[in-house]
Amino acid sequence: MDLRQLAALTAVADHHSFSAAARALHTVQSNVSTHVARLEREVGASLVDRASGQLTEAGEIVVVRARRVQAELEALTADVASSLGEISGQVRLGIIGTTGRWLVPGLLAEMARSHPKVRLITVDATTTSLVPQLAAGRLDLAVVNLPVADPDVEVRGLFDEDHVVLVPAAHALADKERLSLVDLTDIPVLLEPVGTGFRDDLDADAALAGVTLVPQAEVDGMRLLASLAYQGYGAAILPASAIVEWADGTALVIPLDGTRPRSVGLATRRRAQLPAPARATVDIIHKVVSADVPTRPGLHLTLAGGRADHSSASAMSKPGGPSK
Repeated sequence: MDLRQLAALTAVADHHSFSAAARALHTVQSNVSTHVARLEREVGASLVDRASGQLTEAGEIVVVRARRVQAELEALTADVASSLGEISGQVRLGIIGTTGRWLVPGLLAEMARSHPKVRLITVDATTTSLVPQLAAGRLDLAVVNLPVADPDVEVRGLFDEDHVVLVPAAHALADKERLSLVDLTDIPVLLEPVGTGFRDDLDADAALAGVTLVPQAEVDGMRLLASLAYQGYGAAILPASAIVEWADGTALVIPLDGTRPRSVGLATRRRAQLPAPARATVDIIHKVVSADVPTRPGLHLTLAGGRADHSSASAMSKPGGPSK
């Protein structure tokens, strides 16, 4: 078994065919087929269904392990290079869109100043998409909506944010200065789907108030929910960070009382040792969050101490550091 075989299999997993995997690896299809076949002989099981290009159950097991091996090798190279001088290497960061729109610009600017040799790759997606990618090793870090129940992922809080209702100017609720969940009884609203942390928390709060929320539409993505409200489709229940500063005034932002705030945190893989570039990125995320959150309406800093120092942030995955 060698690294080329693992790379070939993970490429097939990512691109769903041998030909697409070959293009991604800048080689020919016969090389990919050969490497996968040799790996199958070594493990004694078929790893790819040749008819569909999908992994078999055994293939899924091997790919999970292969990604961990690849991540550790990348981390090894980055840590050795960083020990010899300036921190360098690649970091794959996942982030929810409502937070990414204001956090990523500051993060990129500060990374360029402090660690110009770190290459930051950012993935904008929902929490339900980011957590499996993080657990599988496709991401190094992820800024996500809490709570996260995955046993392979651990999180630390960054900030909480209030709920608001974004209401088109012509909507029946547009004349309200504040709203409660009771005010939304029998009024269709734009919501995230059941099963997302944001929706489940809302439903729990509504149940305590004796209310059942009525979905006008269900969308797993806060920015799309906000866009629908801004375009007049309906009223949307959103976290405060989903409100954009450059709106044209055609929608109104109304505070929503009686709900617990949404929590946002930084997630890492449990039992994984972050490489130096990722540890540096954690520090910069803490710095930017600590500076920006107090300036944003409806956001409340929860990062321990207001801002973690280098040792505490880096301890997330350093040897001997906390592993909770």
